[in-house]
Amino acid sequence: MSDRPYVLLSCAMSADGYIDDATPERLRLSSAADFDRVDAVRAGCDAILVGAGTVRADDPELLIRSAARREKRIARGLPPDLTKVTLTWSGDLDPAARFFTTGESPKLVYAPSPTAGELAPRLDGLAEVVDAGEPLALPTVLGDLAARGVRRLMVEGGGGVHTLFLTGDVVDEIQLVVAPFFIGDPSAPRFVRSGVFPQSPDRPMRLADVTRIGDLVLLRYLTGNARG
Repeated sequence: MSDRPYVLLSCAMSADGYIDDATPERLRLSSAADFDRVDAVRAGCDAILVGAGTVRADDPELLIRSAARREKRIARGLPPDLTKVTLTWSGDLDPAARFFTTGESPKLVYAPSPTAGELAPRLDGLAEVVDAGEPLALPTVLGDLAARGVRRLMVEGGGGVHTLFLTGDVVDEIQLVVAPFFIGDPSAPRFVRSGVFPQSPDRPMRLADVTRIGDLVLLRYLTGNARG
């Protein structure tokens, strides 16, 4: 087994690169057809990862919606849902969040050493809290996931997590959906934050596919790390 999973980063953004607006209500950038596509992509992975900020802001369940896809996973000897993974630096996670209370598959929380020790009792029985070093080290997270049998990891945000994985040069594939409108608000969250990205003009990604989904477009990029 590789020392880390194949990492697929999935995101929907506006035409000007925002993943939400600045209002309290979550902006839907995608469509029913694209949500179903994402569900199919999830069904082909072993684990799904979001940042703690996404858990707090969106309260996602991160489950596979299609009953048929769940049944197919069971027929292949897999659990019906993916292992859920989150990263937290502060430990600010609500035990009542749907991340913890929905689905039968394992829930893993990776945190820096001091945070992990404080967080574990609060999430006892809901999730396994894993010490990811001080500071939190992405190679430690990915190595631990690989050791648990995770071969394909789907990363779904938010912008800080996208930036962490991309600047860490551990993304193999990006599935980027572009919505046909603009946000134009500098206070709204973007696809990525500032950083030094290996995916630069000197090392561009390869555009593997372009798919039209109604008025949306799906761009599938492979990085120089892509291992199939």
